[in-house]
Amino acid sequence: MNKKVVIGIVQHAPVYLDKDKCLEKAEGLIEQAAQKGANIVVFGETWFTGYPAWIDYCHEYAQWDFKPTKQAFARLYANSLEVPGKEVNQIGEWAKKHGVVIVMGVNEVVNSGPGNGTIYNGLLTWNEQGELANHHRKLMPTYTEKLLYGPGDGAGLKSVDTSFGKVGGLICWEHWMPLTRQAMHDSGEHIHIAVWPKVHEMLQLATRSYAFEGRCFAVAAGQIMRVKDIPESLVLPPELKDNPEHMLLSGGSSIVGPDGQYILEPQWDKEGIFTAEVNLERCYEERMTLDVTGHYQRKDVFNLSVNKERT
Repeated sequence: MNKKVVIGIVQHAPVYLDKDKCLEKAEGLIEQAAQKGANIVVFGETWFTGYPAWIDYCHEYAQWDFKPTKQAFARLYANSLEVPGKEVNQIGEWAKKHGVVIVMGVNEVVNSGPGNGTIYNGLLTWNEQGELANHHRKLMPTYTEKLLYGPGDGAGLKSVDTSFGKVGGLICWEHWMPLTRQAMHDSGEHIHIAVWPKVHEMLQLATRSYAFEGRCFAVAAGQIMRVKDIPESLVLPPELKDNPEHMLLSGGSSIVGPDGQYILEPQWDKEGIFTAEVNLERCYEERMTLDVTGHYQRKDVFNLSVNKERT
């Protein structure tokens, strides 16, 4: 295991609801991150092809049998990727080319077999050999997300072995689910990827708490989304329609050490690829006082069973 690792967070807007252009943009961003020395390249929640923040801003979406909302959903469906699929294979080739681990939030679609017609909020991890090493689906879509996404399963609740240690990840409010956190802690993470739409104050707290609890590095990846990225079929509220460059999602990406303190302070209101070098030896230094999978785990009192079947 290499003790020193460079983490790179991509805080750039995707090309919303256009999977071909989004894939093209991903190639350039992965290359830029690799040129900056990143060993692991991280993208935010549903970066491919964008987080559907319109469900929180265009309140007309909740109307029953409303054609503009159906059009927005159909466009999201058409521009989500299949797993496995050509986009997944292509990103794997770039991971292998640059010798990096890539963790990316995606909109995933199922076009055949069980789940046909369902979109999932997914988190994919490719290793340095370009293999899709983990495929996680968000266990519970949060609040209004339930209108768009199906519930996931436990198949992806694991970490991935890399040349520099174990990498795992969770999506957004999964970080408030205690047993989900424990399942990931039990997987032995050195680096945990926490993907969010925007990493506001409470989500910074969740990221810092996760790092402290798990005695690992926690990487919070936020998104950039502007008003102009909302599907054109939807009507904007008056306070937004004349301000197309206003950021609905303004990032907040950060990196936290296993003591719960920032290594990279939250990055707000700007696009960029933000990097920091970390020393994984610190994970073990901090486990002297707290190790929720070892000496601070009472397996004689508690028993956690996780169903890891893909449903």
